[in-house]
Amino acid sequence: MHPSPSAEAELAGELDGARPDLSASYAAALPGARAAVLSRLWRALAHEPLPWIARREPTADGLALHLTDGRRLHGPPADPYATAAYVAEVRLDGRAYDRAAELLRALGVPHGDAFAAELDHSTASLALSRAGQPRDATEPATSWEWEQRVVDGHPYHPNCRSRPGFSVVEQLAYGPEHRPLVRLGLVAVDDCLVRGEWPVWLRDGKRALIPVHPWQSAHVLGVPAQDGPAAHPLMALRTLALPDGGPHVKTAVSARLTSSVRDISVYSVDTSATVSDFVESIAARTDGLLRVTRTLGAISAHSPDLAAVVRESPETYADPAQGERVVPVAALPVTGLPASPAWLAEFTRLALTVGLRLLDLGVALEAHGQNLLVVLSSTGAPLRLVYRDLADIRVSPARLARHGIKAPELAGRIVTDEETTLRRKLFGSLVAGALASTAGSAPVLRAALETAVRDLPNTPDLTPLREEPLPAKALTLMRLSPGLSGDRWALLPNPLSETCS
Repeated sequence: MHPSPSAEAELAGELDGARPDLSASYAAALPGARAAVLSRLWRALAHEPLPWIARREPTADGLALHLTDGRRLHGPPADPYATAAYVAEVRLDGRAYDRAAELLRALGVPHGDAFAAELDHSTASLALSRAGQPRDATEPATSWEWEQRVVDGHPYHPNCRSRPGFSVVEQLAYGPEHRPLVRLGLVAVDDCLVRGEWPVWLRDGKRALIPVHPWQSAHVLGVPAQDGPAAHPLMALRTLALPDGGPHVKTAVSARLTSSVRDISVYSVDTSATVSDFVESIAARTDGLLRVTRTLGAISAHSPDLAAVVRESPETYADPAQGERVVPVAALPVTGLPASPAWLAEFTRLALTVGLRLLDLGVALEAHGQNLLVVLSSTGAPLRLVYRDLADIRVSPARLARHGIKAPELAGRIVTDEETTLRRKLFGSLVAGALASTAGSAPVLRAALETAVRDLPNTPDLTPLREEPLPAKALTLMRLSPGLSGDRWALLPNPLSETCS
């Protein structure tokens, strides 16, 4: 039996009232959205270290998962790097399920009901995101326009479009894939923490003005806000690009989007200027292959719910006179790239050269497809990378010291010398994330990696990249472990390993 009422039905009802012109296209998009979310969930069931799965074994027509309670789950072969929606149904003891939420409820695992509700919402929101997408006649001219073409959200997370707490009207008004203009609010504060240079346009006399997202203003803050500028929402939803090549503004949205609550910690504001200056200096050691969007200013009213970060636009690092353009890596498939195996190998070589160079120096980037952008030439060749959002990198004082580099004056979670943590940060985001989702399958990823690694410098991190299982965040396990903090990890088959089929 379907849950009653489901998020699909609730959203359909809201849509009938708010945008009846989209109701038919929403209904038509639901089967595809169900398959997309179910495919992501099946990937997690097939590869994450879930404690209630006793063993996994291939079958003649797919994969069987044997549960600790004796039940059996059967589905198609599970490519951990596939991005296509290839799972139409999964069978639990012979009964077919075509909805991820219903399957999870049937499994009856701890904390499953709460996660099932998120999956239900993710499916409905994904169908809404796909409904009524305009036919694009012109090619985007800016990076923010390219990232607004990313309709399906996270390529591997079953919560790829989960937006609990957002009504239909709010999703249409704030979701980047719907291409709205969002008017920021401005909240004046007297007592605040400021790092960097807070812009003049965000001051009212001696008082600082904190840009706030309208959803945050309506649902969390409960304080009046004056009208601020209109801006274009990016993939992160709470980060927006000001018009005419202006800076990007990262706002606090205290809602659980995908997995995380998107507020801004006081710690990240406090360390923002130091981290920005430091990573910019490290990026200068890549011979121009990496640029970092500098943090111009960060502010917090001593609360994660009322804070903001202003940073450079990635457009700063492309030369339009030379026909260059900047594209977020997550949007590369939307551009028609990779155009060939040779292009993908060239891009993979560029990304690994930069990532491994910084890792060897002592900086592990969280270089997933949202944080990492590529500057393309007029012919589409990858020239250099741009990295944004420095809040979740890791810095190793020991590695820095080996290269005679003074460590920045930082403490807290960003600082670690633990080798596994450093490699997981980079390999999990870049290889199992950005590169894998650009390739779209294990065979294509393998071919790109095999070509790219031939020319890479032989740093101590290259052997683990070649030979050890690839780490990836165990996103479903993390959602099913609400009492545990920090990341949990899955170890995926390494496409470079001879034992990886």
